[in-house]
Amino acid sequence: MPDTGRPGVTPVAAPVALDAMGGDHAPHEIVAGAVTAVREHGVPVVLVGAPRPLAEALAAHDATREIPIVRAEEALAMHEGALASLRRPRSSIAVACHLVRRGDACAVVSAGSTAGIVATARLRLRGQQGVLRPAIAVALPTRPRPTVLLDAGANAEVKPEMLLQFAHLGTAYAESALHVENPRVGLLTIGSEAEKGDKVVKRAHELLAAAPSLDFAGNVEGHDLLTGKVDVVVTDGFTGNVALKTMEGAVRYAFGELRATVESGPLSRLGALLQRSKIRRLRHRLDPDAYGGAVLLGLNGTVVIAHGAARAGSIAAACALAATLAAARTVARTGERVAAAGRSHRLW
Repeated sequence: MPDTGRPGVTPVAAPVALDAMGGDHAPHEIVAGAVTAVREHGVPVVLVGAPRPLAEALAAHDATREIPIVRAEEALAMHEGALASLRRPRSSIAVACHLVRRGDACAVVSAGSTAGIVATARLRLRGQQGVLRPAIAVALPTRPRPTVLLDAGANAEVKPEMLLQFAHLGTAYAESALHVENPRVGLLTIGSEAEKGDKVVKRAHELLAAAPSLDFAGNVEGHDLLTGKVDVVVTDGFTGNVALKTMEGAVRYAFGELRATVESGPLSRLGALLQRSKIRRLRHRLDPDAYGGAVLLGLNGTVVIAHGAARAGSIAAACALAATLAAARTVARTGERVAAAGRSHRLW
């Protein structure tokens, strides 16, 4: 990536449109994250939401002149689902998507309701040509590089052809965003054998195995998710979301137990002090917020979904991720791959 003076961030021509009203801690943590993104990551940001509270929050950071505000009359509440996107056409996430569609922003970032974000983005940005359904992709903290898991929650029910498309979307994302050459693809199911799984999974296995432009490694199981066995893991949104939240809970539990062990006595505390930097690096690597959030693939625009409870650091990371994806032409590359696969498979 070109040198920006700040590691890991690629410069973009247009700002990132940040939904300042979405999230459990909006707007103050969202604004604080925007300030961090601008000052520490060099990512231009425009805040979308109610002008008065946003202006007050910016003034608290002495950033009024650094970050512009675009008015949005409404906001989607965290408990609202997909239908809210129709009831609130002037919501902050809708206006942010409109900025991208108009070319005034390079990407959308929101920590709001996932269902609302997906529905609004599909309505405002539209699906790429040939894409049956967009999918949510997340980066799992595997070694030596992250593993892409999709779908992580956009589609509870899928068809075999959709799983095949998810493999192409995930492959394009791994290539453009994670710089993985010829990513290996695995299908998440209940056994490594080809005949394991329901009818949808079995048919998807056949389609993936026959795809000439995919490096299909076969089935993978839940215990393979954090091993780095493959670069892209494909599944339906229900299974993917359960798997993702299970891993997040397991990580929190493990660090809770580690903390209790460290605080159990003076020798344990001394040992932890000596290993403090390594423990901090491990915690950062396993922290899902450090990766910036999930990416909604398959639309005519870059959309990054941050965790609903995201704080300033997570929002800044999400903005940096969105800018990097926009600069890497991830949307164009996913569209090109899906179009080429459609011509090859003649399935969509």
